[in-house]
Amino acid sequence: MFMRFRAWTRPFDAASTPAQDARKITARETLVKDKIIIERDGAVQRIVFNRPDKKNALDREMYLTIIAALNEAEADATLRAVLFAGAGGAFTAGNDLNDFLKGPRPGEEFPALSFVKTLAAFSKPMVAAVAGDAVGVGTTMLFHCDLVYATPDARFKMPFVDLGLVPEAGVSLLAPRLFGQAKAAQYLLLCESFGAAEALRLNLVNAVTEDPLAEALDAARRLSQKPTEAVASSRRLLRGDPAPLLERIDEEARLFAEALATPALRARLEAFFAGRREGG
Repeated sequence: MFMRFRAWTRPFDAASTPAQDARKITARETLVKDKIIIERDGAVQRIVFNRPDKKNALDREMYLTIIAALNEAEADATLRAVLFAGAGGAFTAGNDLNDFLKGPRPGEEFPALSFVKTLAAFSKPMVAAVAGDAVGVGTTMLFHCDLVYATPDARFKMPFVDLGLVPEAGVSLLAPRLFGQAKAAQYLLLCESFGAAEALRLNLVNAVTEDPLAEALDAARRLSQKPTEAVASSRRLLRGDPAPLLERIDEEARLFAEALATPALRARLEAFFAGRREGG
């Protein structure tokens, strides 16, 4: 589905870093680094989760590649919008179990945490095209996107409490603002999944469409053509002071890390992910 937009592809240089590879992108080029596709379409940078055999579950390498691409987009004045999508009929199933249970390397911030902090601080418009499952970070990252388009069969779930964890990415603050307190409790405490029609009613998505990628790409292109400073200033006004959000992300991360350190939590996570594998 997503491949038809690729002008051409080439592998990353194995000796280079994600940041160095991201700098090599020019108009209408695509870079493929294992499980992430980074493609430039004029002033729009597309980041595609490309691990369909695992429903695009995100591992450490994928997070670091995405972060590098976002940092490069932030620094490149000719890139004015970012589009996220998933390959193979899913957006992302969330974190990869093996990497998740390993935790960060010594001296390294948890890559998933670095990713959501990068999203929260990103100054340019972000658009998402969601097909199929959006689980965990697959849903929470959407709270940071400016525009979201979803297929009718898209499913959203934030299973953190069921796993013995707290929400991430600042959604304990953002979900009540967007959904209202009652619906935020329903989806964050009961961990119920919800479909595209409900996501539209909750204002998590802008439209439900058979071709979310086409809609998202059109929106990203339109945003990229508008006066840059006006868009940036308007986003800052719409989002307000970022300090409370960043503080909440740090508070969630502290509680998240404490929970991850317990044997009971690890057992619960292993059982959850084992069940997910058996269910396909």
